[in-house]
Amino acid sequence: MTMDRRTFSFSIAALALSGCGGAGISGAPAVARPDPATDPGLRPQPNASYDAWVAAFKARAMAQGISANTLSAAFRGQGYLPGVIERDRNQTEFKRSLEDYLAIVAPDEKVRFGRPLYARQRGVLSQIEGRYGVPPHILAAIWGLESYFGTKRGAIPVISATSTLAWEGRRGKFFESNLMDALRIVQTGDAKPSQLVGSWAGAMGHTQLIPNAYQANAVDFNGDGKRDIWTDDPTDALATTARFLSKAGWRRGQTWGLEVIVPEGYSGPTGRGNRRSVAAWRDLGVRAAKRGALPDHGTAALLAPMGLGRPTFLVYHNFNMILRYNPSENYGLGVGYLADRLNGGGPLTRGFGADEFGLTLEDRKALQRGLTQRGFDAGTADGVFGKKTEAAIRAFQQSQGLPVTGKPSKELLRRLG
Repeated sequence: MTMDRRTFSFSIAALALSGCGGAGISGAPAVARPDPATDPGLRPQPNASYDAWVAAFKARAMAQGISANTLSAAFRGQGYLPGVIERDRNQTEFKRSLEDYLAIVAPDEKVRFGRPLYARQRGVLSQIEGRYGVPPHILAAIWGLESYFGTKRGAIPVISATSTLAWEGRRGKFFESNLMDALRIVQTGDAKPSQLVGSWAGAMGHTQLIPNAYQANAVDFNGDGKRDIWTDDPTDALATTARFLSKAGWRRGQTWGLEVIVPEGYSGPTGRGNRRSVAAWRDLGVRAAKRGALPDHGTAALLAPMGLGRPTFLVYHNFNMILRYNPSENYGLGVGYLADRLNGGGPLTRGFGADEFGLTLEDRKALQRGLTQRGFDAGTADGVFGKKTEAAIRAFQQSQGLPVTGKPSKELLRRLG
């Protein structure tokens, strides 16, 4: 199997849906994520078929050198989690527009929260860059997207999650391989079973590494004798991620990409499959959205995720290396955008405009605030509408004797104004 951090998207930060957040730990605005304490689907439930699968798996594991003691310790208290299967089939970065995705994973409040944490780690990040060539702001952005700068690393047991998904079978070999590597982490003493917690798909630590990626890339960068991605010190996790990107082919000294402006009426190529030289893009009238010339780092592709006339990007080789970490283009653009913001850059120069209901992002935030102020909890006012906001709209519409659609509108915003 080709080594990838994840052969499909597991980003913890991207699992947030509108209206699910509250106040996070360490003062961080919350990114909603699965929690066994509040979600019964993430606590072990009886399943005879799963139990039979685990029994057969244990025999396979012992044949591969996993001891009976390791198996006993690792599986103690573990079990079938139906909630991880549900989440496997509903991954945000593949379902949301880029506008919604950036509003979830890179809002202004995250930039404000992350900049001092980035500054605090800048020294060690520079050392990591010296060894692996990956810039500090890129690593900080991955840290921010994956675990809200270490403040939200997940609480779902990795053994339960990976065994459930291996049993379910849709990606059975992949998850069984990760389950096996999780057991090796326990057997070698890198971590105790109780430390192996993370996302619904078994990703762990500050930068949400799956067990396969940990085994292939983990480093003891701080020199304490442990390859430790689980404690509050993010050093080893950040270095491990940098090593992954370096091995994937990250090119030192080159950017991921940048926002660009295309000429009015542009009808040229777009998409990652249409790469051109920077000179060719210049000839087509593509220019940097902010000051300066287009960087020349070899061939590049023009991405217009929501159509020309909305934010557009020129992306280079290193953008594809970010996609090795998570294959969603939204994720890659989210990392690049947040990295630039953490490094002092401003927001996108071009807005996304109005949505299908004629509402801008700020309109949608105002609507959520208005609903909550009227006693209809719409959750975090991030402008991204999920189930909680839709339920609040329905309840408000019903209270006003309006047709109950759960859909926003300019008239609804006016009523709430």
